[in-house]
Amino acid sequence: MYSLIRKILFLFDAELIHEFSVKLIKLLSKLPFSKFLLRYFFLVNNQSLERNLFGLRFKNPVGLAAGFDKNAECYNEFSNFGFGFIEIGTVTPLPQPGNPKKRVFRLIEDKSLINRLGFNNKGLEVIKKNLRKKRDVIIGANIGKNVFTENKDGHKDYLKCLDGLHDSVDYFAINISSPNTKNLRQFHSKELLKPLLENLINYNNNKPSKKPMLLKISPDLEKNELDDIISLVSELNIDGIIATNTTISRDMVKSKHKDETGGLSGELLNEKSNEIIKYLRKNLDKNYPIIGVGGIMSAEDAIQKFKCGADLVQLYTGFIYKGPSLIKKINNLLLK
Repeated sequence: MYSLIRKILFLFDAELIHEFSVKLIKLLSKLPFSKFLLRYFFLVNNQSLERNLFGLRFKNPVGLAAGFDKNAECYNEFSNFGFGFIEIGTVTPLPQPGNPKKRVFRLIEDKSLINRLGFNNKGLEVIKKNLRKKRDVIIGANIGKNVFTENKDGHKDYLKCLDGLHDSVDYFAINISSPNTKNLRQFHSKELLKPLLENLINYNNNKPSKKPMLLKISPDLEKNELDDIISLVSELNIDGIIATNTTISRDMVKSKHKDETGGLSGELLNEKSNEIIKYLRKNLDKNYPIIGVGGIMSAEDAIQKFKCGADLVQLYTGFIYKGPSLIKKINNLLLK
């Protein structure tokens, strides 16, 4: 059924269809019994799927990655598809339109996407208001800096987001790894990353209730860069790592869109992400939390992420290509 729907949707511009799909999901969720029906078809309720990490209890280990519900408009609706947690954002202090369109490209023969959205979102204040709705799913906030903020002042933007959303979400993902905001990935260097994290940690430690903070990293890091990050997160007691964001690599891309700039996600990212996860697991404490993201296009791909060392996984491109049944398939395979 979804394969037919996908064929129709893929006839139109990728970003337009994304916006249409979000609005349609919101609209359909208002229909009588829609929540019951969606949960009946997609939700897998089983205590064996629960995971307890950084002080939070996840109903299941499959989450929706940041970028889908950028403005926290329909996290409850997405939770009806069976996700164990939803990551909203990326959130920046001030609204920004992102990069010029056209900026999302389907690589259908590669089962992948390229995007150069550039942290397009409605800004902190709007997103804060959107998070006032009641919910029964764990929400993480993926936070970043505005494109016009210099890196030397970048910590101020992250602090504004941390402060503004501290009482509204369950955890924070510090996004230093998007390839679509100029110079953002420079924060992977220890010289920039350490003061950024220290500022955020100091703020968090002075709150009555600390929130878990995770670092979202690039898949394009060399081993010496990974070693620096491993050393830093261990030293500063960062609660976890999200591995990984999109890649700028175009290895093995067949699509005509391979020369488009931006971050590549989907099947072609899978192995690159897995290698990063394996390296992290080998060199971090065995119980250190890792969220695996990148190229999960089947239930078997998700299982491989867990075997590499991930504790939780997140979907984005796989959710677009395979539909909501993918969440159920992953959870059912985990139970087996």
